[in-house]
Amino acid sequence: MNLSNILVRVAARQPDAVAIRFGGDELTFEQFVTISRQFSAFLDSVGVAPGDRVGIYASNRLESFCFLLGIWMSGAIAVPYNLSVPRGPLRHAVEDSDPTLIVVADSEVELIQDVCDGLGGAERILAVGPNAATAGATWTWHDVTTLPEREEIVPRLDGDEALLMYTSGSTGTPKGVRQTHRTTGAAVDATIDIFGLNADDSALVCTPLFHVGGLQLISLPVLVAGGSVTLMSKWDPIGWVDLARRWSPSYVALVPTMAIDVANRMSGAEPVQLRSVRICAVGGSGLPEGPLRRFRDATGICSVINIYGQTEQNGLAASERIGENPLPVCLGRPLEQVVQWQLVDPTTQQRVADGSGEIGELQVRGDAVTPGYWKRPDADAERFVDGWFRTGDLMRVRPDGQLEYVERIDDMIISGGENVYPQMVENYLASSPDVAEVAVIGTPHERWVEQVTAIVVASRSGVTVSDIAEFCQHHPDLRGLSRPRRIEMVSALPRTGNNKINKPELKRMFR
Repeated sequence: MNLSNILVRVAARQPDAVAIRFGGDELTFEQFVTISRQFSAFLDSVGVAPGDRVGIYASNRLESFCFLLGIWMSGAIAVPYNLSVPRGPLRHAVEDSDPTLIVVADSEVELIQDVCDGLGGAERILAVGPNAATAGATWTWHDVTTLPEREEIVPRLDGDEALLMYTSGSTGTPKGVRQTHRTTGAAVDATIDIFGLNADDSALVCTPLFHVGGLQLISLPVLVAGGSVTLMSKWDPIGWVDLARRWSPSYVALVPTMAIDVANRMSGAEPVQLRSVRICAVGGSGLPEGPLRRFRDATGICSVINIYGQTEQNGLAASERIGENPLPVCLGRPLEQVVQWQLVDPTTQQRVADGSGEIGELQVRGDAVTPGYWKRPDADAERFVDGWFRTGDLMRVRPDGQLEYVERIDDMIISGGENVYPQMVENYLASSPDVAEVAVIGTPHERWVEQVTAIVVASRSGVTVSDIAEFCQHHPDLRGLSRPRRIEMVSALPRTGNNKINKPELKRMFR
């Protein structure tokens, strides 16, 4: 069953209903399917075969879902690349996925050609955007829209990949998470079920579609339910409020930093009443109670709920239920329609006894869980045990049966809803001649929830925080959320008995 069949059936039922809005433009469901069929025809004309990968390197735009649907219609696999990762991980993701071609925003063509120089995908680029004709790509979107529609939808099996979403482990090496037609469809169905989505619902999507939060958590469920999706190209808290007031969405999803941004920007302003929002899902990390209350006061949104999921579970494995908790204080209940779950003691590997309240690693299996990683049997062996996927997240079950998040087993930092991997940052910082030794940890931050903090032992006397900050400023892989926002100079790093850096002690010292 090809996922695209589902959306085609929705369009047949309501061809004139608005499916997608972006800026001042919109597509009806009929237009959405028509353009997708043209894109499928284009892919066929340039030799894309079933099972081939088609990369996407573009921010949210009107045609975003046409890219996706056209790729699926062709039986190919969509690979949305993360626009926020440094050049090294981006090149690895392109090389690893080996796309037949890449759809690239006109402003990013030169970057992709430079970063991916020598890779096949960089030589076959379809440019989209108003300046596509002068971007130096192989094709432009005009080459797509002049083609007749391709009516054929290539059949797919449940286990065939629909998407490769690149994420990273504790070492920061990008891994392609295989998301099949079955896992994606199951996650979408479960989301529609627990939130009661239907054709009257509409979503305001401010998160990028290269994340499961933007794609599988909110956009696909609403479209499959027959509702409409309004896309933002980039995050802007006041723009988000304005769009919410204009389009009255019923479903929004934010990372904690976004909610904090809205609360901060609306501070002192006249509160708005976004009463249309019946679901405000917050995921990526916990939203502290203080910012939560300020967000509610600023927007009038009372239905804020915590959700939990990973790329490996297609975005949603557990969720608070609407109205169940007065404040989002836990992760809610697993989506048992599509996942089985257990807590396992990370030391003994024994299942945590029901009702014990003990902490264990969450492990899941089921329809929404990835069958494994792309070309990474080593990662499969590490993360799967007897068919159970190890999430790496420590949790406990509350007396009311809801899951409570405790901590990551590894030291990954979640800053602004994005994963930042300390070992990668440490490796980049270690290349500075001023750095003798460095450890990177996450420490609290008012806006980002966690910030990257570098604890540095200098290689010579006289090295200052400003020297390290200047190095970071000019290093291409230490920008954005990977840039240390806090730098501390020490004479030595604490160590454990086996001579490893004692990061728990560092976190106590610099919390």
